[in-house]
Formats: sequence, C-alpha cells, structure tokens
Amino acid sequence: MASPGINPDRSLGWLRRILPVASRYRVAFAAATAAGLVSVAATAAAPVVIGRGVDAAAAGEALRPWVISLLVLAGLRFGLGYAYRYGLFRSAHCLEADLRKLVYEHLVELSFSYWDRTQTGQVISRANSDIRSIQLLFAFAPLMATQLALLVMGAAAMLALSLPLTLVAMAPLPLVLYVGIRLRNQVFPLSWVTQARTADVAMITDESIQGAQVVRNFAQEQAQVQLLAGAAQRLRWAGIATADARARHSPVMEALPRLGLALVLGTGGLLAIDGSVAVGDIVAFNAYVLLMAAPFRMIGFVLIQWQRASAAAQRVFEILDEEPEIVDKPEALPLPSPEGLVEFDDVTFAYASAASAGDGGGGSARSGTIDRGGKNEPGDPADSDDAAGAAAAVAIIDGFSLTVEPGETVAVVGRTGSGKSTLGRLLARFYDVASGAVRIDGIDVRDLRVADLRRAVTVVSDDPFLFAASVRDNVAFARPEADEESVTAALADSAAGGFVEALPEGADTVLGERGSTISGGQRQRLAIARALLADAAVLVLDDATSAIDIAVEERILSALRRRRGRRSTILIAHRLSTLALADRVVLIADGKTAACGSHDDLLRTVPAYAEVLAHLQQAQQQDAQTGAETRRAPQPQAAAG
Repeated sequence: MASPGINPDRSLGWLRRILPVASRYRVAFAAATAAGLVSVAATAAAPVVIGRGVDAAAAGEALRPWVISLLVLAGLRFGLGYAYRYGLFRSAHCLEADLRKLVYEHLVELSFSYWDRTQTGQVISRANSDIRSIQLLFAFAPLMATQLALLVMGAAAMLALSLPLTLVAMAPLPLVLYVGIRLRNQVFPLSWVTQARTADVAMITDESIQGAQVVRNFAQEQAQVQLLAGAAQRLRWAGIATADARARHSPVMEALPRLGLALVLGTGGLLAIDGSVAVGDIVAFNAYVLLMAAPFRMIGFVLIQWQRASAAAQRVFEILDEEPEIVDKPEALPLPSPEGLVEFDDVTFAYASAASAGDGGGGSARSGTIDRGGKNEPGDPADSDDAAGAAAAVAIIDGFSLTVEPGETVAVVGRTGSGKSTLGRLLARFYDVASGAVRIDGIDVRDLRVADLRRAVTVVSDDPFLFAASVRDNVAFARPEADEESVTAALADSAAGGFVEALPEGADTVLGERGSTISGGQRQRLAIARALLADAAVLVLDDATSAIDIAVEERILSALRRRRGRRSTILIAHRLSTLALADRVVLIADGKTAACGSHDDLLRTVPAYAEVLAHLQQAQQQDAQTGAETRRAPQPQAAAG
C-alpha cells in the first residue's frame, strides 16, 4: 500500500501538513495511547490505595485487600505500559520509513537543475537526521499526552482528598508554564541552526571522502581538516548554546514541583495536627506530587523536541515542495518502437546561472554551488567541458540544428564550452530547451512520456557512475531481466570481457564505491557495456572512450557499428580516431552548426575544424601529463585503460 504524501497547502502548519502521512497509523497510535491512558489511570490510583492502606494499618484493620489492589495495579501498569510504548515507537518508526520513502521518491523525480544548485550533503542530512527528529516527536508526544492525563487524574484525586492541599501543591504550576515558554522560544532558532550546521558537517565529510584522491593529489589534507574543523566548531557553538538553554531552564522546571512537595508537607502537617486531614491523605499527596514531577520533566523534553521537529519538518518540506521541471504532460505520448530519427530544430538553451552550471571545476560549500567530491553525474554541467561556457545565464546553444538519420553515426566536435555535452542532455530531456525543439521520430521530446524517452535514449559520459555492486549487477542495471548470455555479449562488445575475467571473481567481483577498484578506462568500458545492454534507439557517447586505449576504442566502435545496425549513435568526441569512424562530423561553434561533413572533407575545406582539433589535442596532452594518475585507482589489480 502506497503511503500518502504530505498536504501540499504550504500555508498550513507543519504538523497539519504531515498528518496525511501519519494518519496511516492513526489506529495504532490511538490504540497505544488508549493503553497508555489505562496504564496512567492505574498509576494515578496507586497513591490512594497506599493512603488507605496506611490509614487501615493505623486503625488495626486488615491490609490484604490493599496489598492485592496494589499488585493488580502494578500488573496493569507493567502490561499496558509495555503495550503503549511498543505501539508508539513501532508506529513512529513506520512513519519515519514512510517519510524517507517519500523524500527519496521525490528526489529521483527532481530535475537535474535542482541538483545543479543543491549540495548533496544538505539533502542527505535532511533525509536522515531531520526525519529522525520528526520521528522522535511522534514517538514521545503521545507519551506527553499520557503524562498530562496523569497530571489531570492526579489533580482530580488530590481535589477529592483535600482542596487546601491541592491549591498548595499546584501553586508552582504557573511558574513552570512560564519557564517552558521561555525555553521553547530560545530552543527553536537554535534547533534550526543546529540542524543546518549538522548538514554542513555531513556535506564536507561526504566531499572529503568522495574526493579523497583529489585532496591527496593536491596535498590539501590539512586544508580539508581545517574546513571540517571550522564547520564542527560552528556546530559545537550551536550545540552548547542549546545545552545552555536547557541547563538553565530544565532544572527549574523539575525543581518547582519539589517546592510544591515542601509546601504540602508543611501545610499537611498543620492540617493533620488540627485533624482536618488523615495521615494517609498526606502520604497520598506526597506520592501524587512525586508522580506529577514526571510530566513536568517530560514537558521540557517535548518542548525541545517539538522545536527540533518543527525546524526539521520545514527543511524536509523544502525538498518535498520543490516542483520537478521535467514532467509528463497530461496528454504525453508513448514511444513504443522508436526508430532513432533525431532532430535538433533551431534549439536555444542556457543554464540558469553560474551556481547551477559550475565553472568547469565544480562548486563547493564555499561558493554555494554543488560539489560532490568528484562524483558528478551525467547531466551535471560541472562534469564536462560545457561548464566553462555556462558561467552565466547566456545561451550555450543558440540556434543549433541537426538531423541524425536512423542507423547513422554522427560525431560532434567543438571547443571546450561549446555546448557539445548539452546536446545529449537536451536529447534525453534532462533539461528543456528555451526555444526550438528536439524531436525523436518526429515527435517533440516534451510531448513524450519521460520514461519512454529515457528508454529510447542512452547517454554515457566520460566519468560514468558505477555502483558498489558486482560487475554483472552494474551492467545489468540497464535491464535487470537480462540473461547471462546478454550480459556476457555486452561485456565482449565493449572490450571489457578480458579484464572482467581476470578479476578475482570474474563478473561476480564486487567493485569499490563508484568503481574505485578498477581503472578509469575499465569503468568506461563497463558503462558502455551497460548502454549496449539497454539497446536504446539512440546512443550518445559523451567522450565516453577518453580513458580507453585507441586500439581498444576502435574495437568498441566497430562492435557498435555491427551491433547497433539501424540504431543511431552520436559521438561527442575529441580524438581523431573517433571522428574518422563517424559517417558525418558536425562542428559546433557559438552554439550553432558551423560545418558538417566527413572528417576528411572538413579537414580539407574548413580551417576552423583543423584549428579546433589542434586545440583539443593540445588540451588532451596537457591533461594526460597532469591528470593521468588521478584517472586510475591505486589498487594493483587495476589494469591499464
């Protein structure tokens, strides 16, 4: 059964917005609370039984009925106390699981533009610690309700015993309320700051771990330690400030009921001397005052947890309220049997801003842009050469037109930042064009079902993502139902079969995080195998063979031609060897198609084409000299790409 979402009305309070999710467990919460109320009633009855027992003993009467009554009350208190605590915490944990699922489901629906401007450490913190804060409130708030019921039952019993003693015992209550309100007002802003700074620490830790090779390559270990230390210092301040507020207010809230106990003893003694109350009544009053100390302690805890949950819920709602930009139209069309005809018709596109597009090297917490410690995904503008051209909201694609026929292999070449990688993102509809149209089989991609479009178009980047799973699982991720023979064939056609067989457990070898236990070229080959297994009508290789030896690359491209047949392939490439294998080469400049033809024809007739190739080759040589070591993992089994 699917869990309902939060209330979309943003004008409502956070608790009313989350009630649709919590309502799934309303019966369990109600049953547990009912058990708790009966348990509290048993607890509230105990002091009266004790008082009557004391009076019976003083009068020389039998104590057996009172002892049996106490045993029965104790049994009820134990059994029902277990039931309501187990029921509450179980329901709260189920609610927590539903909220995590809702957040994750929404995250996978959000557009790439959201991730361009969002730090993943912040998202991870909100999906973990913030949801945990909400869960704790739902676990303990009903306990507070039972404690308040205990307070009411105790007050009623005290009134039945003696009005003067009750008034004396309740005298500190207004002060407790005043202190509780002051505590709430101080803790709420501190809770927000604490959770935000916890997210900062999580983000920096995530970046430092994911980008460990980069950190070490540039000997910046101490700089990262200092960065984390600074974030931890700011979190420490928030934590100490919260502890200070609690330390100054909570003891007062706990001590005031003790003042009531002292007043009861003094006043009760005088009344007992006058014969106005019995000794048993004073004993019962003392027991009630002690019992009522527990609700006061709980008030402070729940007030603090309420503020934490309120701040946490607002941070979680910031995710759930984010509207995906790429969604199906109500009348979206299916694409059951795509042929692979691709058309870019006068396309214009610009990334939103520098914060979303990056500056060629990724952003960080220091600049407010996204940085995942070197784990940029396909579709993240910071992962390729397009980022340099997207430093502002200026059209990176400006009036671009191109048609790729089914079965044709077209290479796209251009200077860094010219918009080559953006073409694949627009084709797969990771982003929507500003003007013009991108079409598959003559249908605007915006009119297609997104799921159908993504099955028809596969994009492989130069820095592919691999899961910490087996080689087989990584390849079969594109088509989980694929049989062993299909996976093996995909590995063979991507020239990955040889090195996979040499791994300790072959295709069952579990890779390190992001494929860290194999080389960059091997990661690219597995990504190509995954794309081949998907067998999409349109395959976009975004410099996907940049870390692969030229001879191996030729084998892969030959296999692509043989395997794909009438399916279209777009090569975003830098290498001459890659360009020479394309049916056509498109030169992109200033966001437009500057020239189109065979590789040889363009070399002879378009000076700008030769100039761009020379520029790209020079850049490649520099990258090879300065970054070769960071492209391969340090493990000895990582063979050459």
